Amino acid sequence: MVLEETDQQLIEECQRGQPDAYRALFEKYKDTVYSVALRFSGDPAVAQDIAQDTFLKLFSAIGTFRGDSNFESWLYRLVVNCCFDQKRRARRWAPLMDELLSVLKAPDVSALDAVLRSEMTGQVRAVVDTLRPEQRMVIVLRYTQGLSYEEIGEILGCSSGTIGSRLNRIHKALARRLSRLAGAGRKDHG
Repeated sequence: MVLEETDQQLIEECQRGQPDAYRALFEKYKDTVYSVALRFSGDPAVAQDIAQDTFLKLFSAIGTFRGDSNFESWLYRLVVNCCFDQKRRARRWAPLMDELLSVLKAPDVSALDAVLRSEMTGQVRAVVDTLRPEQRMVIVLRYTQGLSYEEIGEILGCSSGTIGSRLNRIHKALARRLSRLAGAGRKDHG
């Protein structure tokens, strides 16, 4: 994929040190960077720190971007690395599935339904919390950013087939863990 002319122009202007270009590039991609960071960290303050680190790295390294690869993939790689750096520093992970509750809620949800959905979301969150950071990042990039296997592979430095097999293993692991939780829940209430 070739860079859009506006992206190419912005990058070249950034490489020449033009402050308006830095600001425009930031405005164009800040929501994407923050979204990945928030979905990975689950904490708005941490996500803000990750986004800030990402843009600091982006602007300090923009001179090395030659356009050989897709700019968005390069940017995703920067934010992924910043997320992993933050994870190593803080050893924290918070919910990925907050969105699930809002999607499942209907306007006329009963109090019992709300409690059951909240409990289910908490169980899913607990299981997702057990995944390694690299596995969680594949989940974030695929399901919250909607990236293709090819795009994720480019970002993480592996083939789309590898991403497919990783997602398959992650899905099976999540299904096993969630079914054990569901079985334990039935025994407790049966």
